[in-house]
Amino acid sequence: MRPVGFLKGEKMKSTILFIAACALAAGATAQTYVKPYIKKDGTYVEPHFRSAPNNTNTDNYGTRGNSNPYTGQQGTQQPNYFPQPPSYQQPSQRCGYTANGQYVCN
Repeated sequence: MRPVGFLKGEKMKSTILFIAACALAAGATAQTYVKPYIKKDGTYVEPHFRSAPNNTNTDNYGTRGNSNPYTGQQGTQQPNYFPQPPSYQQPSQRCGYTANGQYVCN
C-alpha cells in the first residue's frame, strides 16, 4: 500500500502536466474569432475563426499547403515567404496582403 502523500504528489504532477500541455496547445493554434457582420454590398458574413493576424501568410488557413481545421477546406493562396517587415511602413501608408498573398502598401 502506498502512503497517502504519494498519491497527492502524483495527482499534482499529472494536473500540472495537463495544464501545461493545454497552455502549449492553445498557443500553438493562434486564432481569432470573427463576429458576424454585413459588408457594404449587403452580404452577410457568418461568424468564423481565422488565424491570428501577423506579417506573413504562410500560417493562414487559406494558404496553399494548409487547411482550415474547422471546415477541412484546403488553402489556395500563394505562400508569401518574404513578407515586407512592418518596420518599413511609412506613417501615411496603408499596407496589407492582396488576395494573391503579396504584401503591398498604398
